[in-house]
Amino acid sequence: MTARSPYEILGEDGIGELVDAFYDAMDEMPQAARVRAMHKENLDEIRDKLKDYLTGWMGGPPLYHRKTGTVCLTDPHDPYWIGPRERDQWLLCMDEALERISASDELKNMLKEPMYRIADTVRNRQSSSERDEDPNIIAVG
Repeated sequence: MTARSPYEILGEDGIGELVDAFYDAMDEMPQAARVRAMHKENLDEIRDKLKDYLTGWMGGPPLYHRKTGTVCLTDPHDPYWIGPRERDQWLLCMDEALERISASDELKNMLKEPMYRIADTVRNRQSSSERDEDPNIIAVG
């Protein structure tokens, strides 16, 4: 038997539910404040973009690519300081979203490592704040 793709498990509606739960978690969880601050107050546009991206990434039609001509994730994230803490906050929101939609253990296990790779791919700093990487700061405290 061939393994089902995440898209086959969730479908477009399920991916939409996952994305909504993801951004709802980001809005509600104080532990995600740094990553939430990178977004506009109104999340409608970014919800649509993530839904389109995940639809193709999970094995469905390449909606994001059709609209943007690319699937590059690093360029749109370049203006933001994304270190390990921000990556981990993003992953925390995704883990919470999977819980909120009652995703199966099969799906959670299927997505765990690939979601980490996505989040780590957009990480563009070794640390989680400009202050941490400023060579002119001798001591922090």
